[in-house]
Amino acid sequence: MENCDIAATVMKRLQERYPKAGTELNWENPWHLLVSTILATQCTDKRVNQVTPVLFSRWPTIQSLAEADTSEVEKVIRSTGLYRNKSKNLVSTAQKLVNDFNAKVPSNMQALLTLPGVARKTANIVLSQGFSINSGIAVDTHVNRISNRLGLTNSQDQNKVERDLQAVFPRDLWGELNLLFVTFGREICTARSPLCSGCPLRDICPTGNNRIYSANTQSSPE
Repeated sequence: MENCDIAATVMKRLQERYPKAGTELNWENPWHLLVSTILATQCTDKRVNQVTPVLFSRWPTIQSLAEADTSEVEKVIRSTGLYRNKSKNLVSTAQKLVNDFNAKVPSNMQALLTLPGVARKTANIVLSQGFSINSGIAVDTHVNRISNRLGLTNSQDQNKVERDLQAVFPRDLWGELNLLFVTFGREICTARSPLCSGCPLRDICPTGNNRIYSANTQSSPE
């Protein structure tokens, strides 16, 4: 199968399996989503969801967070890890939004990438989920891992993986693709001990087929 055919099959089957795939982060507007995504770096969505209500209760607006003491923000977000750097980025981002964007989250890639702590993955998530704009594909660990296992890319570089996926998935599906791959990666195609025998993509996945074949060969009597 060509990569375009594989991509079409992958999307069809994952859409059928996860008809309501969505982010596990709780957010009400693009600002909440941006903050939550920054906090989710090397942290679980569950933990972020426990922290953000306290954070937004204390600093309910972009303006209020822009005026916050980073040491106070650190205390609130400490459990998310990397809290010193995250606190600095959150306050600096809020300040830049106030100074340069009229205290609003911009809806274009170029502007988002000027914000402290915002790389292309975060920007793609904010655009696709917060504004319904498919500017690119958010490549996180799940998307990277699954794309390589399916043979849709042979790179570990996020930018290269994104370009490879953009070449075979229609633009209107780019945002949904990330959500589907994250859900699939958590349930089936996990980093360790993936459930290949029950995978809906097993027949088109060279990695899974090789893994099952190897396991069967090792367990077979001589």
